[in-house]
Amino acid sequence: MTSEKRVVVIGGGLAGLRLADRLGPAAAVTVLGEESRVPYNRVLLAEVLAGRYAPEVTALPAPGPALRRGVRAVRVDRAERAVHCDDGTVAPYDTLVLATGSNAVLPPLRGLFEPEGRDLPDGVHAFRTMDDCLALSAAVRPGVRAVVIGGGLLGVSAARALAARGAVVVLAQQGERLMERHLDADASALLATHLTELGVEIHTECRVRGLTTTASAPSAFEARGSGGARGNGAAPGQRRVTGVELADGYRLEADVVVLACGVRPRTGLAKAAGLDVRTGIVVDDHLRTSDPRIHAIGDCAEHAGQVYGLAGAALEQADALAAVLTGAPAPYTGTRALTRLTLGGSGNGSLDLAAFGETTPRPGDDVVRLADATRRTYRKVVLRGDLLVGGVLLGELSTVGALARTWEGGEPPHDLFHLLTDDGGH
Repeated sequence: MTSEKRVVVIGGGLAGLRLADRLGPAAAVTVLGEESRVPYNRVLLAEVLAGRYAPEVTALPAPGPALRRGVRAVRVDRAERAVHCDDGTVAPYDTLVLATGSNAVLPPLRGLFEPEGRDLPDGVHAFRTMDDCLALSAAVRPGVRAVVIGGGLLGVSAARALAARGAVVVLAQQGERLMERHLDADASALLATHLTELGVEIHTECRVRGLTTTASAPSAFEARGSGGARGNGAAPGQRRVTGVELADGYRLEADVVVLACGVRPRTGLAKAAGLDVRTGIVVDDHLRTSDPRIHAIGDCAEHAGQVYGLAGAALEQADALAAVLTGAPAPYTGTRALTRLTLGGSGNGSLDLAAFGETTPRPGDDVVRLADATRRTYRKVVLRGDLLVGGVLLGELSTVGALARTWEGGEPPHDLFHLLTDDGGH
């Protein structure tokens, strides 16, 4: 690739900016970033909401003039090899990279939208972007009643952040346990105990049916706040959330509702351009779409039937594509994803957790568990034959690096007990 080759990247998040950085002077790169604010690390949003980090701490390295902020791509013309933008500009390309990420899933709840409307009621927030995070942060103060819908990684992160800010938090999870994609029943139970001690009320196997709303006016909580200011910026005539209705008829009072129901790959541009799309934009081992001049990476990409939705995979895909575009391709064979989360708590310390690989054993697999109720630590690994195929750790992660390296390397562990004990990583 020469510096005259034009590479257009749609998306100014982790994947798009990592690719631009890796390409450097090897190509003329333009990154179209829809958000107008300085690029940031989405992984740290819960820390901003909890008040532990200022928004500036999340800033990604400055990409320089390659990034055009506040510009949304509206159409890809494959015949013309150009991207048409909402400001009327056109970005021609030799190679196009879709790094469009994902959107928060908005569940089909009664009362979420008015007929023919697309505005969320005041007090209802998605939790996906920095704007979402700052709007939610402005609405939360000690004593506010908050309901988080969704008990996955995002919902758990939001619930503990709101609790850290002094909100009265209820977490409603439709599944049988928290973080069921990552944790087994024992680990999930420990997580639930920790969140409960932070003040979070947890309802599992709990289906939310709808929201109750009223015409906007300062709530009783806001009326007794400083200066009577409206914490959510409500305007007269708009709707304000007042509660969450469950399928069993029970109603949870709410000043704030957080929708943490997962994410969905942003594939609209790819579909409109006629590219192959399933759950995500389908790519091969060189991260090419069905059009060889167009690639996809990050949350929007589907490789070998899998959409990762994780920062680690986005960065690995960006690195792999940079190698492809600079003439040193090595097949991308997938990402072995490790999920980590730290839940802070005053008085009770914090709870660290990590999960990797297949945490639910198949018939015939061997499972090794070490649990210490006093120290509140839990470690479980799943073995298939001689190979480590997955694991869950809570409370003490000193061995997670050694375990993850053994798992990633695909080699039989030499001393499994040593790997599971506190000094396993040393």
